[in-house]
Amino acid sequence: MADKKHNTDRRRLIAGLGTLAAANALPGQLTAQTGNETDILIIGGGIAGSSTAFHLAEQGRDVLLLERGEIASEASGQNMGGLGGSGWGNNPNLLSYLTAGSVEIFKRMQIDLGYDMEFRLSGTLTAIHTDEQYEYYQDDVAAQRNNGYQIELLSSREARAIEPESNGSLPGYMYRPERGQADPVKSTQAFAHAAQVAGATINTGHNVVSMSPLSAGGYSVQTESAEFRCQSLVLATGAWCGPIGEMLGLKIPIVPIRGQMWATESLPARVLHTIGSTVSSYAWSKDNGADEVTPPNLTHKNGRRMTRHLYGRQRMNGEIIFGGDRESLGYDKTPNRSGIEVNRQHAAEVIPLVASLPIARTWAGLMPFSLDGSPIIGKIPVRDNLFIVSGLASSGFGRGPMAGKLAADYIHSSNMNPVLGESDPARCVTET
Repeated sequence: MADKKHNTDRRRLIAGLGTLAAANALPGQLTAQTGNETDILIIGGGIAGSSTAFHLAEQGRDVLLLERGEIASEASGQNMGGLGGSGWGNNPNLLSYLTAGSVEIFKRMQIDLGYDMEFRLSGTLTAIHTDEQYEYYQDDVAAQRNNGYQIELLSSREARAIEPESNGSLPGYMYRPERGQADPVKSTQAFAHAAQVAGATINTGHNVVSMSPLSAGGYSVQTESAEFRCQSLVLATGAWCGPIGEMLGLKIPIVPIRGQMWATESLPARVLHTIGSTVSSYAWSKDNGADEVTPPNLTHKNGRRMTRHLYGRQRMNGEIIFGGDRESLGYDKTPNRSGIEVNRQHAAEVIPLVASLPIARTWAGLMPFSLDGSPIIGKIPVRDNLFIVSGLASSGFGRGPMAGKLAADYIHSSNMNPVLGESDPARCVTET
């Protein structure tokens, strides 16, 4: 009975994704639009904000999105491009919705609407490095499978049968077939373009400098070059939610966390899956490092490395890319060479091939980590008609599409999906 109910719920969710006119439209240059008054104004042109705009515009709402740079110019365009979790499970929670739901939206965008986002369900191999970790994840995998999630425990020999470059001397691997990958820039631009085709206005190059409530209701949003007015305001500003919230007299407990990455030169196809490691998740299961000013699950605390984290893949252009560090450094996006080298050595433990490949380029971005580790999606109760879609931590790219749809459905219908109870801003957003 549980499986039957789950399948019905899933069909209902997918059916609710709707259709888009001009389905064969492909991403093009997004140009600034005119018109400074709107029903709903979204600040932030990352994947969460662009998805929110797309799903609201599909429902016939008057939507305007402001982005201070270009679409995908921050974290949504600088990440590894991994997405998905372990499927819906028997009783989908918020994480299931955000991961599995986003995969369904990616499928729709590329397969049904014709956007080339380099999306594919490649699956993820997560390396297990020690016998102690293997014992822990034997139990963890069994528990997840009992809850209906798609995950397998593989021997190193089984892993090498599907990923020949993986290290055969490790104790084993976890395999999640429902995980995938896509190009971050192409994908985020596709959501913004689809929003524009559906009727939304996309304004790039608009840096917000102030915001204030209007006496008649709604908000005035001032950029460096224009004023915009709206009835409802949506904050999708990622790691910048803190200073944006201060403009409205709010304390939004989101901390910018630097993630850094590196890439090899382009090579023929050698790495087939997205790649991970249990080193960090095992360490965080013992102590996630959180305190009143530090989000959980960082690799560094107070300038000291606590663990190593790893994710990577081979892009369609042939580059092999890896990253993993999560460090609280304010708004510093400068890559750190020593941290990059630690990550490279970690990657070589899983994919030995990379030990012999020089690093061709490095980069970094800022991820929005909430202090309690949970997303912040929904209505901010201390202000009228104010919403937020943020706090998606290191997985904003893979969770942002469904986060945007859940937010859009809430804004459009005024009915909160019960699954958003976990992300309710009322738990943590306060007045300054």
